Amino acid sequence: MKVNYVWIIDDDAVYTFTVRKLLEQCQLAHTVKDFKNGQLAIDQLTEINFNTHLYPDIILLDINMPVLNGWQFMNEFVKFVDKNAITVYMVSSSIDPRDRERAMQYEEIEDFVIKPLTIKCLRDLLSVSI
Repeated sequence: MKVNYVWIIDDDAVYTFTVRKLLEQCQLAHTVKDFKNGQLAIDQLTEINFNTHLYPDIILLDINMPVLNGWQFMNEFVKFVDKNAITVYMVSSSIDPRDRERAMQYEEIEDFVIKPLTIKCLRDLLSVSI
């Protein structure tokens, strides 16, 4: 089964390209959109705020990015009325347990996943969210 719409919010172009290709080749998502930083994603959410059918089903969110990092993104994201329709996974190379603890303090974050994402991991994440 496919997820309709996935957003990847990450400044690492190689990672973004890899995850996009995995999602496409394994036919796990109909549409994949990526953003280089959290601000670009917040701008897009703001633009579509009242068109909830345009919301992503899943967001794969990095922590460390320029302009607006993952934590700052979440602080803005929680202001959106229909945020409960979106499943957020924080995906990071950080192995610091404090990052996991901090991520799980946001009720909107489903899980904290350590990079790199594998095909199996993506399938598991997306199947939970369907």
